[in-house]
Amino acid sequence: MAHGVVSLVALFPTLLLTAILFGVADLPASDVVDVLLGRGSENAKLIIETIRIPRILTGILAGIHFAVSGSLLQTVTRNPLADPTVMGISQGATLAVTVFLFLTVYGFGADANTLYTLPVAWLPVVGALGGLAAGALIYGLAVSKGLSALRMTLCGIAIGAFLHALAMGIIVGWGSARFEIVMQWLAGSLYARGWEHVVFLLPFTAVGLIALPFLQRSLALLRFEEDVSRSFGLNYRLHFTLVLVVACVLAASAVGVVGPLIFVGLVVPHFAKFLAGRHFAAVLPLTALLGAMLVMGADLAGRLLGGAEEIPIGVVTALAGAPFLLFLLRRYR
Repeated sequence: MAHGVVSLVALFPTLLLTAILFGVADLPASDVVDVLLGRGSENAKLIIETIRIPRILTGILAGIHFAVSGSLLQTVTRNPLADPTVMGISQGATLAVTVFLFLTVYGFGADANTLYTLPVAWLPVVGALGGLAAGALIYGLAVSKGLSALRMTLCGIAIGAFLHALAMGIIVGWGSARFEIVMQWLAGSLYARGWEHVVFLLPFTAVGLIALPFLQRSLALLRFEEDVSRSFGLNYRLHFTLVLVVACVLAASAVGVVGPLIFVGLVVPHFAKFLAGRHFAAVLPLTALLGAMLVMGADLAGRLLGGAEEIPIGVVTALAGAPFLLFLLRRYR
């Protein structure tokens, strides 16, 4: 474990510096270094300080959100294949964003140019609220019949599929001329993400990470069946709900900003558990670090391999995560 953790910690600043150095705009390394040292030309400052750094920071925060949320959900549902879709967060956000853009176009007479002004600026808020609303709906339905991890999972799958079908129905019936932004958002992207997105995510990140140490004992007990958890004096419903709230808030805020990145919340927690071994307390810190690195690395790969067009990070993470998912399916069959 120790060697793997040390390697990861050492790799993070290297990956961060690489992400700053390379991008679609070809800047000499000396210009990038000058900007980081407070010097450099105005053009280099514009690219580094206004485009690359906020985009990278947004990816880091979103990666932390998705990965930690996935780890929390896998723990409380005792489902190794759980991720934010279990609580319908991604599907609820997708439906909310789709309906919002649809109403903006048809309700307010907006044209294609308007889609890049007001609606885009509001997408993080709309997506986050949609994700939280879906999570609250699924929780309410599950609790009404008695709280259980299995019931929560089944309700999440059913309601999530229904919400996703509604969103896809609107998109298909909308017409190809007007859903470009929705499809780009669905693919998961950091394109045009700036400091406003960092500011939007940072309070959620701070609250979520501050809450985690206080939930550590709860998480250790929620891994077991309800009767076992209660035998240790745990208020099962209260702590189950608190963990779900933190997971939903983290995931919904990230989905609202970058779109649904399914494989981050699914794959990263398992890799973190592998590195942590028997040290359960190390799982969440490793999960956060790995989530940040995965999204940052996926965005860098998408920028370098896709050129001016860019490959969405959702595509890159899916290509990287699919083989690992197949491994999990073989392991847990």
